[in-house]
Amino acid sequence: MTDHPQGPFNPAGLKQQSYYNHAILRPGQPVFLTGQVAWDEAGEVVGIGDIDAQARRIWENIGHALKGLGVGPEAVVKLTTFAVSRDAIPALHRAREAFFAGYDLPASTFVMVAGLAEPELLAEIEATVMLPQG
Repeated sequence: MTDHPQGPFNPAGLKQQSYYNHAILRPGQPVFLTGQVAWDEAGEVVGIGDIDAQARRIWENIGHALKGLGVGPEAVVKLTTFAVSRDAIPALHRAREAFFAGYDLPASTFVMVAGLAEPELLAEIEATVMLPQG
């Protein structure tokens, strides 16, 4: 196995773009966060009918989880985003770019779904985090 430096991994032969990396290389222990949706602390849906508000709340929730783990956006290596409409993509991109401002964007997959845990939810994001070694 080749020893790779930490950071973005975008090998030749794969589509090169600015809105995700094909991989983020980080040593350490992986943590697989449960999918986050636009629920507030009481479990109420934030931003009913408003994908921008829901996307912001999803990233706020992911931020709470990262803080609890003692890491920041730099530790996120993979995202899977589920949405009920492709129309959500611009809002989801805006919120993701704001969250990762100044950090490498992780690998990312987008999946269309027929529905989520509650009918008012428009998107859900799963994150894989690498906790630092030691």
